[in-house]
Amino acid sequence: MDWRPLRAELMLWRTQGLELPFWWRDDDAVAPTEALEQLAALSAAVAMPVHLAIVPKHATEALAKGLSPQFVPVVHGWSHVSHSSDGGKNAEFGAGREAAAVADLKAAYRRMATLFGARLAPMFVPPWNRMDDALFAHLAPTGFDAVSTYNARTSPKAAPGVAQINTHLDPIFWRGSRGLVDPEVLVSQIVTLLKERRSGITDTQEPLGYLTHHLVHDADIWEFSRQFLQEMGAGPVRLYRHDEKGIS
Repeated sequence: MDWRPLRAELMLWRTQGLELPFWWRDDDAVAPTEALEQLAALSAAVAMPVHLAIVPKHATEALAKGLSPQFVPVVHGWSHVSHSSDGGKNAEFGAGREAAAVADLKAAYRRMATLFGARLAPMFVPPWNRMDDALFAHLAPTGFDAVSTYNARTSPKAAPGVAQINTHLDPIFWRGSRGLVDPEVLVSQIVTLLKERRSGITDTQEPLGYLTHHLVHDADIWEFSRQFLQEMGAGPVRLYRHDEKGIS
């Protein structure tokens, strides 16, 4: 993989005295697996915490008891079941079921607080990165102080008391082979994201997020992630971690 375009862009950040807030989110955990062990090993190797988005309804006590310290548990929906109809895009927290969705939010928070206690970071990650705007107002009263979806945020706050902290780069070719996106395309995407931040087109304060899904990674995705995270770790970055007190 040719990292020279990324290295050149990061050099511009250094020469301009800029620092990039950066974070890592991984979705769909429910139980200890070999893939989760591999994720933990990668996290340790690149010295970066992983915000592990855990599906509350299916999360096991074994996962909670054995979760490595480099993982930051966050809440990934309730059951990760789509309620969309008529061929709409998958969404567990989409429009048309506000009362039921609020009940699911409360159940999700209670279950995760029971499993993880003070370790729980009160961030909500809606499955498929989709959530009806009307539900944002219910997050803070439930106990959440942040929500995370995908693409550059348009506002630092999704609702009063709720920060918007998104992810921006996904290495998986979901609509095709479900393998690794062409590495040249991925490098081009990250360079574009960095240029847009450096020039002020997008929010320079939002942590730039890398999104992975450990349960479906093949060898190419693991290797790309390893190299990419090493490249970012060597750049002028400030690692972001959302702990139980919120932004840190």
